[in-house]
Amino acid sequence: MSGRFSSVRAKASLGATAVVAVALVAAGIAVLLSLRVNLTGQADREADRAAREVALEIAAQAPDRTPYAKLELPDAEDHPVQVTDEDGRLLALSEGLERISGSGVATVGAARDAVARSAGTARTGAGDDDDDSDDDRGKDGRGRGGDDDPAVGEIDDTTEYGDGSATVDGHAGAYRFATVEATDRTGRTVVVHAGASLADRQSAVSTTAVAMLLGLPVLLLIVGGVTWLVTRRALRPVEGIRSEMAAITASEDLSRRVPEPATHDEVARLARTTNETLTALEAAVERQRRFVADASHELRSPIASLRTQLEVGHAHPGLLDVPGAVADTVRLQQLAGDLLMLARLDAGERPGRTRTDLGALVREEVSQRATDRIPVAVRAREGFDVLGSRGQLARVLGNLLDNAQRHAAGSVEASVRRVGAWVVLAVADDGAGVPEAERERIFERFVRLDDARSRDDGGAGLGLAIARDVAERHGGTLTVGGAPSGGALFELRLPAVTGPDEADTGS
Repeated sequence: MSGRFSSVRAKASLGATAVVAVALVAAGIAVLLSLRVNLTGQADREADRAAREVALEIAAQAPDRTPYAKLELPDAEDHPVQVTDEDGRLLALSEGLERISGSGVATVGAARDAVARSAGTARTGAGDDDDDSDDDRGKDGRGRGGDDDPAVGEIDDTTEYGDGSATVDGHAGAYRFATVEATDRTGRTVVVHAGASLADRQSAVSTTAVAMLLGLPVLLLIVGGVTWLVTRRALRPVEGIRSEMAAITASEDLSRRVPEPATHDEVARLARTTNETLTALEAAVERQRRFVADASHELRSPIASLRTQLEVGHAHPGLLDVPGAVADTVRLQQLAGDLLMLARLDAGERPGRTRTDLGALVREEVSQRATDRIPVAVRAREGFDVLGSRGQLARVLGNLLDNAQRHAAGSVEASVRRVGAWVVLAVADDGAGVPEAERERIFERFVRLDDARSRDDGGAGLGLAIARDVAERHGGTLTVGGAPSGGALFELRLPAVTGPDEADTGS
């Protein structure tokens, strides 16, 4: 079970479900907040409209001071209203309103009785009050409220809002209250508190929240299921690649290839890259097999010859060919050295970074070849520096000179020159040359042209392969062309060095 949930398909499905869940929760919260804000704004507008209708009625009263208890107030269930003076004394309230919190007078029992009594009693001392009101208006023109109160017979433009609750006919509910100040025609400033029920808001928010809570698991199941199916379809080619690779590993048949989907996505590119890797691996294994077979063949001849000579010498000491045995031994030693060199190169051995004067190297190596069949002419002056392994570069030069000695008719020349950013080491002979069709083939391992195979002193076909491999590992090239004398011209090109000396890090 743990393997099932550790698969890429399971991880993708769980990840997509988690992301969608977070997005849906965030979107749901945003929707609920937006809905709450919008419905609260709607309640504010309703409460403000109710408060201003009452305030407008108060501001429009005649100066005969009709009792506030006679005001036509809205139904308390829709819009509970209280009218108080600036000191908080209750002047009027909606019928059926028993208790209010968050605005106005909280307990309305005794205050309601006083309002009821005032409803049946005419207001006395109206003339005196009018005189007092006139005096007050004469002082500041606005009544007792001062500069912040609305003018006589007007309503304040500012509305204050707040949340609260109200009990109407024994039923409590949440309300949004609007508070507006108004001044009647006598100059008296009163405060109107009007509420708008929040039941619709609470119902809408609750219904929406319940719908989201019920719909969220369903949506997550749909998202997870769809992701699971889509991922399975997308990863099906990957499973095909995996199974085919497992079959290739079990059978060790590198000629097989993994299936490539017809799509142009990452999986198709993975399949193509895998097949390219298998092709390269197959070629490498085939080269290794040929190398082993060729090495065995090359070793068999000198070993057999040496064994025959030693057996004859053991049976007939006078017939022992000592020079021939020594030649076979030298040939074996050279072949073993070449094979060891190839093994080190195939293992990825990096050349050193010694600064080497290629002209001086040529002069020194040629001076030590006193036994060559044909003397080597040297045209190389000092001052042509390159970076690399001095021993490996000497090996390349020796292989090129050995090849020229086997094929030259009467002259071999080695030269060093500078061409742009390159130092060029050239070895030319006056032999038969290399046919143009064979000029790349001769750099393959164990490859010898027919005329070379007919010679007793022909090499094993490894010298030029080693030389090119070393050249490439030094950042250079090794090519063959036609020499002016008609023979072969081998050119080794290496990057020139003109900066300060670099430390020796190997050879």
